[in-house]
Amino acid sequence: MYPESPQPGDVVQVDGDASVQFQGDRSMTFRVTRVDPRSTYDGWLWLEGHVLGPAGNALQRRRIFVRQEGLHAAGQALGR
Repeated sequence: MYPESPQPGDVVQVDGDASVQFQGDRSMTFRVTRVDPRSTYDGWLWLEGHVLGPAGNALQRRRIFVRQEGLHAAGQALGR
């Protein structure tokens, strides 16, 4: 579980705990570049960032809607 809102540079694991659309083989490692400050449903966030490959390289830029408490820390924060 991710205790606070992720910050730019954080690397999180996004899976079915964060949203049903990321279950199973659709899970991903995601580097956050921006957290949308606008209010949404309680406990949900819009995140912008990059899907990371096994070597940590950015594969795809995405904007995703996820449950904050379903995010898992996947590595050290980058650029802080």
